[in-house]
Amino acid sequence: MNDPVSATALAACTSDRLLGGRLTIRQPERGYRAAIDPVLLAAAVPAKAGQSVLEAGTGVGTAALCLATRVEGVSIVGLEIDAATADLARANVALNGFEAAITIALGDILDPPGELRERSFELVMSNPPYHPAATPPSPDARKALATREGVSVADWVHACLRRLQPGGRLVLIQRADRLPELLAELAGRTGDIEIVPLWPKAGRPAKRVLVRCRKGARGAARLVPGLVLHRSDGKYSPAAEAILRDGADLDSVLQQG
Repeated sequence: MNDPVSATALAACTSDRLLGGRLTIRQPERGYRAAIDPVLLAAAVPAKAGQSVLEAGTGVGTAALCLATRVEGVSIVGLEIDAATADLARANVALNGFEAAITIALGDILDPPGELRERSFELVMSNPPYHPAATPPSPDARKALATREGVSVADWVHACLRRLQPGGRLVLIQRADRLPELLAELAGRTGDIEIVPLWPKAGRPAKRVLVRCRKGARGAARLVPGLVLHRSDGKYSPAAEAILRDGADLDSVLQQG
């Protein structure tokens, strides 16, 4: 895996407001910064009160916090490989008052800490690094760690599935051009696979996809109605605004058409 990022590199942070101001996220001023992907990922997780969720690669905790804001009573563990980033995630959890709902654990999804090896979850969500390992790394170590693969898609998917209960749901967001290799790893291990395209604008090819599936299921894969993120003038679409500003879940937004 990549080398951890130093605490010094995380010293300069900004405070950013999400979900219409309901959340405040502290994140590094330079390098990788959480944008809309973790918010969309959290919106796609069909969690209910009382259920357990693992986030593989939680970063500064954005997706976990968005999910806890939407679903009261959910129990989330955010697993992060970098110690300084994990500390910042813990600070964000405390800043937003979600200590009872979210625990941040330090470790690698491929070699999780002992307390997680003894656990399985009803749902696992992840925004894995999306640049292939052969991609030249960013000169910013923080950004390289977050966006460039240290392990293969296959290893990441298998590690996530190991943490799922039988019948549990896996939710991922990934680059659209990497969908074939992702589906190849899910086939035979999962079923009821849903592929949700995320179009930057109407009529434009999707750059990201959300993928949801169930461990051990046998249902057929299906391409479901997707989400147009921006209007022609570049502003967020009403559907995207419902998720990004109002904290709506993806299914309710798609059902409204």
